[in-house]
Amino acid sequence: MTPSRDISRLIEIMAALRNPDGGCPWDLEQDFSTIRHYTIEEAYEVADAIEREDYDDLREELGDLLLQPVYHAQMAAERGLFDIGDVVQAITEKLIRRHPHVFGEEAARNAGGAKAKWDAIKADERAKKAEKKGAESSVLDDVPLTLPSLARAEKLSKRAASVQFDWPDWRQTLSKVREELDEVEEAAAAGDKERIAEELGDLLFAAANLARKLGVEGESALRDANLKFTRRFHYVEQRAATDGVAISEAGLERLDGYWNEIRQAEKD
Repeated sequence: MTPSRDISRLIEIMAALRNPDGGCPWDLEQDFSTIRHYTIEEAYEVADAIEREDYDDLREELGDLLLQPVYHAQMAAERGLFDIGDVVQAITEKLIRRHPHVFGEEAARNAGGAKAKWDAIKADERAKKAEKKGAESSVLDDVPLTLPSLARAEKLSKRAASVQFDWPDWRQTLSKVREELDEVEEAAAAGDKERIAEELGDLLFAAANLARKLGVEGESALRDANLKFTRRFHYVEQRAATDGVAISEAGLERLDGYWNEIRQAEKD
């Protein structure tokens, strides 16, 4: 077996790894449930390479991600469910169906028109899926439960907004954030742990909605904030070490002083 630029070689390799006669013992033990977290992990590693603008890593991580649908399709084929050809057929059908302005006779005048057509087609697809299952269609259908909670909150509020269940502009949304913050304060003052958790959830959901209204991807904004906090805290640790102070014994006033140093330096 030799490497190749042809995706069919990857399919052959995956089939060999899953072959009960001479395949890899670890690969043979896997199923959809045990592999799914690797699929999510590989997607995050692709995103990380993009964030770092490391395109050698991106090439490698995209390969790792590409393996995942091939792996799942191989397991499905073994059970007679579908194969990788069915997966490719389904996505090509979907892309053609959702782009009538490119592959059909309809023409969208601009990107906004194309997006509106895309959303209308997706809504029709959700309705047909629900009908097939004998259930009522909802605009919130197929928003994955496994999405990170912040990203899911943003997607849920976006779907609700598609049927005009939304604040007119960001100012009203900001007012809602302040309202939820007040309710967190009330719950904290009362010492009601269950209510505190509920009100904090409402506050975070409102903040995700505000991010959407302001045209900011909440998940990315929080990731950047995490990176900024990490960078600044490393500086605090280094300053404490330079001053010969154990960080656990430095005290808040000194540590806050270090923090303000790096905060001001970054602003300058």
